[in-house]
Amino acid sequence: MQLQPIGSYETKTHLADLLRRVRAGQGFTITQRGEPVADLLPAGSSQRRAGLSAAVRMQALMREAPPPKRNAKLDFKALIEAGRD
Repeated sequence: MQLQPIGSYETKTHLADLLRRVRAGQGFTITQRGEPVADLLPAGSSQRRAGLSAAVRMQALMREAPPPKRNAKLDFKALIEAGRD
């Protein structure tokens, strides 16, 4: 989702319209003096973003890890620790 920057004053002035647009799926980055301060996103989207981020990290870990040897016993605790941030 591409977040559109919007100033804090404009956010305050047009909040009802922004909320309708967010409900429709748009997202905004609220800025103060050009600096990002907060994201205005549809409810639940931060959870989806966190899940997507975790999936991307897991895929990278799987690409980097050597394939297990045939008939080798896997150390699941070590694999779990390697996947933690």
